[in-house]
Amino acid sequence: MPLTLYHIDAFTNRPLTGNPASVVFLTAEADAQWMQAIGSEMNHPETAFLRPLAGQPGHFELRWFTPTVEVDLCGHATIASAHAVWQDGRVPNDEPIYFHTRSGLLTATRSGDLIELDFPSVPISEAAPPDGLLAALGLEPAQIHFVGCTKFDTVLELDTPERLRNLAPNQFALAQVATRGAIVTSRSDDERFDYLARFFAPAAGIPEDPVTGSAHCALAPYWQSKLGKDKFTAYQASPRGGVIHTEVRGDRITLAGQAVTIARGELQA
Repeated sequence: MPLTLYHIDAFTNRPLTGNPASVVFLTAEADAQWMQAIGSEMNHPETAFLRPLAGQPGHFELRWFTPTVEVDLCGHATIASAHAVWQDGRVPNDEPIYFHTRSGLLTATRSGDLIELDFPSVPISEAAPPDGLLAALGLEPAQIHFVGCTKFDTVLELDTPERLRNLAPNQFALAQVATRGAIVTSRSDDERFDYLARFFAPAAGIPEDPVTGSAHCALAPYWQSKLGKDKFTAYQASPRGGVIHTEVRGDRITLAGQAVTIARGELQA
Protein backbone atom coordinates (compact mmCIF):
# COMPACT_ATOMS: atom_id res chain seq x y z
CA MET A 1 0.00 0.00 0.00
CA PRO A 2 1.52 3.38 -0.98
CA LEU A 3 2.49 5.75 1.82
CA THR A 4 2.22 9.54 1.76
CA LEU A 5 5.64 11.16 1.33
CA TYR A 6 6.59 14.83 1.65
CA HIS A 7 9.79 16.68 0.73
CA ILE A 8 9.98 19.82 2.90
CA ASP A 9 12.60 22.53 3.41
CA ALA A 10 12.74 23.56 7.08
CA PHE A 11 13.97 26.68 8.89
CA THR A 12 13.29 28.78 5.82
CA ASN A 13 10.45 30.54 4.01
CA ARG A 14 12.04 30.14 0.57
CA PRO A 15 12.15 26.91 -1.47
CA LEU A 16 15.54 25.29 -2.03
CA THR A 17 17.11 26.86 1.07
CA GLY A 18 17.11 25.81 4.70
CA ASN A 19 17.38 22.11 5.53
CA PRO A 20 15.59 19.47 3.41
CA ALA A 21 13.77 16.57 5.05
CA SER A 22 11.61 13.72 3.86
CA VAL A 23 8.48 12.96 5.90
CA VAL A 24 6.80 9.55 5.58
CA PHE A 25 3.36 8.86 7.06
CA LEU A 26 3.20 5.25 8.26
CA THR A 27 -0.01 3.27 8.63
CA ALA A 28 1.50 0.65 10.97
CA GLU A 29 4.70 -0.06 12.88
CA ALA A 30 7.68 -0.34 10.52
CA ASP A 31 10.92 -2.27 10.61
CA ALA A 32 13.95 -0.15 11.55
CA GLN A 33 16.09 -1.64 8.78
CA TRP A 34 13.44 -0.69 6.22
CA MET A 35 13.25 2.86 7.60
CA GLN A 36 17.02 3.12 7.46
CA ALA A 37 17.00 1.92 3.85
CA ILE A 38 14.41 4.58 2.98
CA GLY A 39 16.54 7.21 4.76
CA SER A 40 19.49 6.17 2.64
CA GLU A 41 17.37 6.22 -0.53
CA MET A 42 15.98 9.70 0.19
CA ASN A 43 19.53 10.89 1.00
CA HIS A 44 18.35 13.96 2.89
CA PRO A 45 20.05 14.93 6.15
CA GLU A 46 17.01 13.40 7.88
CA THR A 47 14.00 11.33 6.92
CA ALA A 48 11.17 11.42 9.48
CA PHE A 49 8.68 8.60 9.97
CA LEU A 50 5.33 9.43 11.57
CA ARG A 51 2.87 6.87 12.91
CA PRO A 52 -0.48 8.02 14.32
CA LEU A 53 -1.13 6.62 17.81
CA ALA A 54 -4.49 4.89 18.06
CA GLY A 55 -7.02 6.56 20.34
CA GLN A 56 -4.83 9.66 20.80
CA PRO A 57 -5.82 12.40 18.33
CA GLY A 58 -2.89 14.66 17.49
CA HIS A 59 -0.31 12.17 18.84
CA PHE A 60 2.32 10.53 16.62
CA GLU A 61 5.32 8.32 17.09
CA LEU A 62 8.24 10.08 15.40
CA ARG A 63 11.60 8.60 14.41
CA TRP A 64 14.47 10.23 12.51
CA PHE A 65 17.02 8.62 10.19
CA THR A 66 20.04 10.14 8.45
CA PRO A 67 21.31 8.32 5.35
CA THR A 68 23.32 6.04 7.68
CA VAL A 69 21.98 6.07 11.28
CA GLU A 70 18.92 6.64 13.45
CA VAL A 71 19.28 9.70 15.71
CA ASP A 72 17.80 10.60 19.09
CA LEU A 73 16.90 14.24 18.41
CA CYS A 74 16.34 16.30 15.25
CA GLY A 75 14.89 19.78 15.02
CA HIS A 76 14.52 20.44 11.32
CA ALA A 77 12.78 17.13 10.53
CA THR A 78 10.40 17.79 13.43
CA ILE A 79 9.56 21.23 11.99
CA ALA A 80 9.03 19.47 8.65
CA SER A 81 6.86 16.79 10.27
CA ALA A 82 4.62 19.35 11.98
CA HIS A 83 4.30 21.28 8.72
CA ALA A 84 3.30 18.09 6.89
CA VAL A 85 0.76 17.04 9.55
CA TRP A 86 -1.03 20.39 9.40
CA GLN A 87 -0.81 20.68 5.62
CA ASP A 88 -2.17 17.15 5.17
CA GLY A 89 -5.14 18.00 7.42
CA ARG A 90 -4.32 15.32 9.99
CA VAL A 91 -4.55 17.86 12.83
CA PRO A 92 -6.40 21.22 12.66
CA ASN A 93 -4.06 24.18 12.14
CA ASP A 94 -4.96 25.74 15.50
CA GLU A 95 -4.30 22.58 17.54
CA PRO A 96 -0.95 21.30 18.88
CA ILE A 97 0.83 18.18 17.69
CA TYR A 98 2.45 15.74 20.12
CA PHE A 99 5.44 13.70 18.98
CA HIS A 100 6.54 10.64 20.97
CA THR A 101 10.27 10.22 20.37
CA ARG A 102 13.48 8.73 21.73
CA SER A 103 14.00 12.10 23.44
CA GLY A 104 10.59 12.08 25.13
CA LEU A 105 7.41 13.95 24.29
CA LEU A 106 7.93 16.93 21.94
CA THR A 107 5.18 19.44 21.20
CA ALA A 108 4.66 21.57 18.09
CA THR A 109 2.39 24.64 17.99
CA ARG A 110 1.82 27.53 15.61
CA SER A 111 2.71 31.13 16.41
CA GLY A 112 1.88 33.33 13.43
CA ASP A 113 4.12 32.23 10.56
CA LEU A 114 6.37 30.22 12.85
CA ILE A 115 6.23 26.60 13.96
CA GLU A 116 7.35 26.38 17.60
CA LEU A 117 8.84 23.22 19.08
CA ASP A 118 9.26 22.44 22.77
CA PHE A 119 12.62 20.60 23.00
CA PRO A 120 14.93 19.55 25.83
CA SER A 121 17.97 21.65 26.57
CA VAL A 122 21.27 19.90 25.80
CA PRO A 123 24.00 20.80 28.33
CA ILE A 124 27.59 21.52 27.27
CA SER A 125 30.54 20.56 29.47
CA GLU A 126 33.97 22.10 28.87
CA ALA A 127 36.35 19.47 27.50
CA ALA A 128 39.51 18.96 25.51
CA PRO A 129 38.95 18.53 21.77
CA PRO A 130 38.98 14.90 20.60
CA ASP A 131 42.19 13.77 18.93
CA GLY A 132 42.35 14.91 15.32
CA LEU A 133 39.39 17.29 15.49
CA LEU A 134 41.24 20.59 15.13
CA ALA A 135 43.40 19.27 12.30
CA ALA A 136 40.31 17.95 10.49
CA LEU A 137 38.65 21.36 10.80
CA GLY A 138 41.83 23.21 9.81
CA LEU A 139 41.96 25.14 13.09
CA GLU A 140 44.68 26.19 15.53
CA PRO A 141 44.12 26.37 19.32
CA ALA A 142 44.60 30.17 19.28
CA GLN A 143 41.59 30.52 16.96
CA ILE A 144 39.22 28.89 19.45
CA HIS A 145 37.61 30.58 22.48
CA PHE A 146 35.93 27.46 23.90
CA VAL A 147 35.73 23.70 23.42
CA GLY A 148 33.07 21.55 25.06
CA CYS A 149 30.99 18.47 24.51
CA THR A 150 27.34 17.49 24.70
CA LYS A 151 26.03 13.93 24.95
CA PHE A 152 25.99 13.99 21.15
CA ASP A 153 28.66 16.33 19.74
CA THR A 154 31.72 18.52 20.23
CA VAL A 155 31.12 22.30 20.43
CA LEU A 156 33.68 24.95 19.45
CA GLU A 157 33.38 28.74 19.66
CA LEU A 158 35.66 30.42 17.11
CA ASP A 159 37.30 33.80 17.44
CA THR A 160 35.72 35.41 14.34
CA PRO A 161 32.63 34.95 12.18
CA GLU A 162 34.85 35.09 9.09
CA ARG A 163 36.72 32.03 10.24
CA LEU A 164 33.45 30.19 10.80
CA ARG A 165 32.18 31.03 7.31
CA ASN A 166 35.46 30.00 5.69
CA LEU A 167 35.75 26.57 7.32
CA ALA A 168 36.35 23.79 4.79
CA PRO A 169 36.90 20.61 6.84
CA ASN A 170 38.68 17.51 5.67
CA GLN A 171 35.55 15.35 5.71
CA PHE A 172 37.40 12.03 5.58
CA ALA A 173 39.59 12.97 8.56
CA LEU A 174 36.60 14.40 10.46
CA ALA A 175 34.68 11.15 10.05
CA GLN A 176 37.48 9.34 11.93
CA VAL A 177 37.24 11.61 15.00
CA ALA A 178 35.57 10.19 18.12
CA THR A 179 32.50 12.45 18.05
CA ARG A 180 29.15 12.29 16.27
CA GLY A 181 29.56 15.81 14.92
CA ALA A 182 31.19 19.21 15.34
CA ILE A 183 29.05 22.22 16.24
CA VAL A 184 30.97 25.38 15.39
CA THR A 185 29.73 28.78 16.54
CA SER A 186 30.78 32.43 16.79
CA ARG A 187 29.35 35.82 17.55
CA SER A 188 27.49 37.38 14.65
CA ASP A 189 28.73 40.36 12.69
CA ASP A 190 25.22 40.81 11.27
CA GLU A 191 22.96 42.82 13.58
CA ARG A 192 19.96 40.67 12.59
CA PHE A 193 21.46 37.68 14.40
CA ASP A 194 22.86 37.01 17.86
CA TYR A 195 25.21 34.21 16.86
CA LEU A 196 26.23 32.05 13.90
CA ALA A 197 26.68 28.30 13.63
CA ARG A 198 27.69 25.45 11.35
CA PHE A 199 27.44 21.69 11.91
CA PHE A 200 29.54 18.90 10.41
CA ALA A 201 28.76 15.20 10.96
CA PRO A 202 30.29 12.99 8.25
CA ALA A 203 30.38 10.02 10.67
CA ALA A 204 26.55 10.19 10.70
CA GLY A 205 26.30 10.49 6.92
CA ILE A 206 25.99 14.30 6.92
CA PRO A 207 29.14 16.13 5.70
CA GLU A 208 27.51 19.49 6.56
CA ASP A 209 23.98 19.83 7.87
CA PRO A 210 22.35 22.94 6.38
CA VAL A 211 20.39 23.89 9.55
CA THR A 212 20.54 21.85 12.76
CA GLY A 213 17.77 22.41 15.30
CA SER A 214 19.20 20.02 17.90
CA ALA A 215 22.53 21.89 17.88
CA HIS A 216 20.74 25.04 18.98
CA CYS A 217 19.36 23.19 22.01
CA ALA A 218 22.98 23.37 23.19
CA LEU A 219 23.96 26.71 21.65
CA ALA A 220 21.06 28.75 23.06
CA PRO A 221 21.99 28.03 26.73
CA TYR A 222 25.66 28.55 25.87
CA TRP A 223 25.02 32.00 24.39
CA GLN A 224 22.59 32.79 27.22
CA SER A 225 25.52 32.55 29.63
CA LYS A 226 27.67 34.80 27.43
CA LEU A 227 25.14 37.40 26.27
CA GLY A 228 22.83 37.54 29.32
CA LYS A 229 19.57 37.08 27.43
CA ASP A 230 17.04 34.29 26.91
CA LYS A 231 15.79 34.83 23.35
CA PHE A 232 17.96 34.55 20.23
CA THR A 233 17.80 34.72 16.48
CA ALA A 234 20.59 32.60 15.02
CA TYR A 235 21.82 32.04 11.49
CA GLN A 236 23.30 28.75 10.34
CA ALA A 237 25.91 29.84 7.81
CA SER A 238 25.89 26.76 5.59
CA PRO A 239 25.77 27.14 1.81
CA ARG A 240 21.94 26.79 1.93
CA GLY A 241 21.58 28.86 5.11
CA GLY A 242 18.70 29.03 7.57
CA VAL A 243 17.26 31.06 10.44
CA ILE A 244 16.40 29.61 13.86
CA HIS A 245 14.60 31.44 16.67
CA THR A 246 15.27 30.08 20.15
CA GLU A 247 14.22 30.80 23.71
CA VAL A 248 15.72 29.25 26.85
CA ARG A 249 13.10 28.25 29.42
CA GLY A 250 14.88 26.45 32.24
CA ASP A 251 15.73 22.97 31.03
CA ARG A 252 13.58 23.36 27.89
CA ILE A 253 14.23 25.20 24.63
CA THR A 254 11.71 26.69 22.22
CA LEU A 255 12.92 26.21 18.65
CA ALA A 256 10.97 28.14 16.04
CA GLY A 257 11.15 28.37 12.27
CA GLN A 258 9.24 28.19 9.03
CA ALA A 259 8.92 25.43 6.43
CA VAL A 260 8.12 25.12 2.72
CA THR A 261 6.70 22.11 0.89
CA ILE A 262 8.74 21.14 -2.17
CA ALA A 263 6.85 17.98 -3.19
CA ARG A 264 4.12 15.59 -2.06
CA GLY A 265 3.73 12.09 -3.45
CA GLU A 266 3.55 8.40 -2.70
CA LEU A 267 6.23 6.05 -1.42
CA GLN A 268 5.89 2.74 -3.25
CA ALA A 269 8.66 0.76 -1.51
